[in-house]
Amino acid sequence: MTDSRTPRSQELVDLIARFAKEDGDHPTAIPGLSVHRHAGTGTKACGSYKPSLALIAQGAKQVMLGDDIYRYGRGDYLLTSIDLPVTTQIIEATAEEPYLSMIFQIDTTKIAGLVEHASQDDRSPAPAERGMAVSTLTPELEDAATRLLRLLDRPADVPALLPLIEQEIIYRLLTGPQSGRLRQMAIADSQSHQINRACVWLKEHYALPLKIEELANRVSMSVSSLHHHFKAITAMSPMQYQKQLRLQEARRLMLEEMLDAGSAGHQVGYESQSQFSREYARQYGEPPRRDVGRVRRSLIDRLTGGVEMLSEG
Repeated sequence: MTDSRTPRSQELVDLIARFAKEDGDHPTAIPGLSVHRHAGTGTKACGSYKPSLALIAQGAKQVMLGDDIYRYGRGDYLLTSIDLPVTTQIIEATAEEPYLSMIFQIDTTKIAGLVEHASQDDRSPAPAERGMAVSTLTPELEDAATRLLRLLDRPADVPALLPLIEQEIIYRLLTGPQSGRLRQMAIADSQSHQINRACVWLKEHYALPLKIEELANRVSMSVSSLHHHFKAITAMSPMQYQKQLRLQEARRLMLEEMLDAGSAGHQVGYESQSQFSREYARQYGEPPRRDVGRVRRSLIDRLTGGVEMLSEG
């Protein structure tokens, strides 16, 4: 089978592979830039995507947002324009050709200054688009992403060149097929901007009981308008969004801070332990204690395997 990768695409693969030598998610010295490597397909993982550009140099992945599924691979990019809780899964990766990707977070405050320079042929952006979309990577955007990664080899150039490359990346996105999503974030009274404010409030207060009327007042929307536009943009209701945040935080508390299921559920806002266990199992496929125990055993096995390989070497 002939490899259709261009020299630039191969450089993207080589750069990510060099800065992500081991499986996992790797922050870099450039703020907001991370690189990712996985040598095999895996189980589903839950997390949160911030406004960002994610592109895959090798392999493929799927992201589940509510009932929506976004699949993308080499030559594609995923644009996220609002904070979204998601479930992800690597669907194409091998030890010989591992999954390799990069994510660059977008500073939404920098969008407005570029909108007037990004012609859109007088087309008005859609009023309430989903906060996530997959598109084909253009040569211009790929070139900017490659130059961003090259900066990791020249840290002295970062202060001068990073703002220019960041500006170019935002500009390329504003002139691409997903322009409407970013443009809406730059309009202070747009539905997207209001829903973003609601999402920020929910992330900061996920453990509190959700009162829809109060949330609607906070973002200057009617209750019906909040429900309609929130689901249009996030693919879930405010209640479902809060539930995702609670379950993700509870799992983190159990795995990283060693809390038991009862304490974790209570800390994230659940008054009923049975409800917490039921919703957790629906989200992660098994009850809290069993899921966390399995993940811990998997980590121990991986670490033990690494130690054995070192001793054999």
